[in-house]
Amino acid sequence: MEYRYIGKSGLRVTPICLGTMTFGIAADKKESFRIMDKACDMGINFFDTAELYPVPPSKEYAGLTEEIVGEWLQTKPRDSIIIASKVAGAANGWFVPPIRHGLTAIDRFHITKALEDTLRRLKTDYIDLYQVHWPDMSVPIEESLYVLDEFVKAGKIRYIGTSNDSAYGLTKANEVSKFKNLSRFQSIQNNFSMLNRRFMDELATVCQKEDISLLPYSPLAGGVLTGKYNQKTYPPDARFTKYINASNPRLKVQADRFVNSRTLSSVEKYLEIAKEYGVNLTTLATAWSMHFDFIASTIIGAKSADQLDDTLAGLDYKIDSELMQKLDAVHNSILYPMG
Repeated sequence: MEYRYIGKSGLRVTPICLGTMTFGIAADKKESFRIMDKACDMGINFFDTAELYPVPPSKEYAGLTEEIVGEWLQTKPRDSIIIASKVAGAANGWFVPPIRHGLTAIDRFHITKALEDTLRRLKTDYIDLYQVHWPDMSVPIEESLYVLDEFVKAGKIRYIGTSNDSAYGLTKANEVSKFKNLSRFQSIQNNFSMLNRRFMDELATVCQKEDISLLPYSPLAGGVLTGKYNQKTYPPDARFTKYINASNPRLKVQADRFVNSRTLSSVEKYLEIAKEYGVNLTTLATAWSMHFDFIASTIIGAKSADQLDDTLAGLDYKIDSELMQKLDAVHNSILYPMG
């Protein structure tokens, strides 16, 4: 198994990380254990969760995923598994989290409360990588970093990271850490796939120049890059089928971003290339997301253990320059299909 370091940290992780946002709803506890066991048996040592999981977030189920991961974690030597989790971002943006009465912020109170609860649910005394789930536009980054740095010094967090952040946000945080001599973000967890290459516009350069690692999530674009939405009818149990039929307008917007005429046209072209090369598109898309030097580990997800086969096959699939040119040509013919 190949290992990579996250940023300038001592976290030595596998190129694939198992995301857990399905655990508790889409996958019950028994199946979640099967998924984690299978990933672990295949050599995966990196697992990502969050206080808000499972998805879609709800007041009823928030924290359930961490409880499931925590129970499973008791079956393994703690220091053999790299655990990442996240504090919910601020309630002043695109989404109000259904926890802490919808008043979340990246300040001392909320970081402390979130971390204490996460440690309890995960049944551990430290988190290897603790991430801000999305930025806080009101609380100064200095305050957030001072608090996170205190928990690093206390040994409750080994390293910190950010998520769903911008080039400005990552650069600002990085420079504040340097100037104030505080723990810095070693990673950024953003959406990145063959259908969403926005990260390469600016953020990739920040990561390369500052030795910060991308932990890309949704390498299959929420399942769109499996080709399952390129059928005459959408699978009834698929995430975006449910979102399309949901009453929540936010879910409908998400569905339209991922499943639209441009994304489906792109997938049709990618399916042709995958067929030409005799590879499953899921495997190809996963391999693509691990290809770049600014990436430490790609976060995959599953609703069943069987779904891991095609994604984990991406560990051994290498993309040569000719294939990459063909994949790039699809993007260049349909630029930014997810907007």
